[in-house]
Amino acid sequence: MRIVDRRLNGKNKSVVNRQKFLRRYKKQIKRAVADAISSKNRSIEDIDKGGEISIPADDTAEPVFHHGQGGVNDMVNPGNKKFIPGDKIKRPQSQQGGGSSASNKGEGMDDFVFQLNKEEFLNFFFEDLELPNLVKTKLASLDEFTFTHAGYTTSGIPPNINILRSTKGALSRRIALRNPLKKQVAALEEQLIQARENQQHEVVQELEEEIRRLKKRIAAIPFIDDFDLRYNSFIREPKPVTQAVMFCIMDVSGSMDRQRKDMAKRFFMLLYLFLTKTYKKIEVIFISHHTRAKEVDEEEFFYSQETGGTIVSTALELMRDIVNERFPENDWNIYAAQASDGDDWDIDPKKCRDIMMRDIMPKVQYFAYIEITKDPPQSLWYEYKQVEEAFNFFAMKKIQEVSDIYPVFRELFKKQNI
Repeated sequence: MRIVDRRLNGKNKSVVNRQKFLRRYKKQIKRAVADAISSKNRSIEDIDKGGEISIPADDTAEPVFHHGQGGVNDMVNPGNKKFIPGDKIKRPQSQQGGGSSASNKGEGMDDFVFQLNKEEFLNFFFEDLELPNLVKTKLASLDEFTFTHAGYTTSGIPPNINILRSTKGALSRRIALRNPLKKQVAALEEQLIQARENQQHEVVQELEEEIRRLKKRIAAIPFIDDFDLRYNSFIREPKPVTQAVMFCIMDVSGSMDRQRKDMAKRFFMLLYLFLTKTYKKIEVIFISHHTRAKEVDEEEFFYSQETGGTIVSTALELMRDIVNERFPENDWNIYAAQASDGDDWDIDPKKCRDIMMRDIMPKVQYFAYIEITKDPPQSLWYEYKQVEEAFNFFAMKKIQEVSDIYPVFRELFKKQNI
């Protein structure tokens, strides 16, 4: 049996309950999201579309108190023609569960199925990831703002009314206005008692009239007045933003066959979703290369088809030049990720190592390299191993199958325990 939750989450309707549910079953939902990504029926391109998630219904069971077997229970039943007060009723015979035949296929498990939207799906998917070594080297121009609570005002719009503060003000006003009048009424009532005892009829009439007038004034005091209303006040404050840029470098040469290019593109799609989801103020620079490198847009980076030889150093030189021209390291946090099959022309790997050691690594916060191949490592891998030994913020991993992409990605960008 599958329990399917098809209730639509309308505008501001049941949002709080839904968020409580997601927090309560966070562990089960994260596991279900990971399983959904690992499914062969779902591609990396489908990550940002949300989707249907199922968790065992037993995991959603709530603890309850109930009566155990036996004992004496008091209960109220509707009237009947069979029994009268004092009659003893026999306990009904227990009945075994029905079913036409037995099964030898083990236990079943009910599923609770519900829909995660795009934002919720990505929140669970990327929750444990971050850009390592994020350091605020310099604050950017103050072009983002946040609204901060700044007390209360006597004017504003209805959505900003502070009910608690307004009610307190109204209560204080009513007490302040009523107390003097109530004291006058109490004093006049004492005089009224004495006048009645002395049979001073004219004085009694005057006192009764004055008491009625004062009680009418007390009753006329409004429960809440416009003067009592208080509105939440918010001020717009500039919010400092840290500048960051991510370079995505991909080998599109002939040695990168269709399958390898597809895995590289999946890795970068995952990275691109992670960056755009997690960091609102980060620039992404796409560089593709074969014998020469060029800066391309997102569409061309992910979907273009190119062939040719391989000279990896051209991509590193282009990144170096772009950094020097547009992203000085004193003003920007610089990150880079590179995907290649490890194949490179002749002596170029040593040139790559020199460019990395001299021009790239001193300026970046983090550099991740993935090599997509089932073959033994080639010269570029061994040259990069020297870079890894020299810089602890350089990480390199190997990918052989599509199923390796997500584990490697999480390993490269997992949160650091500080």
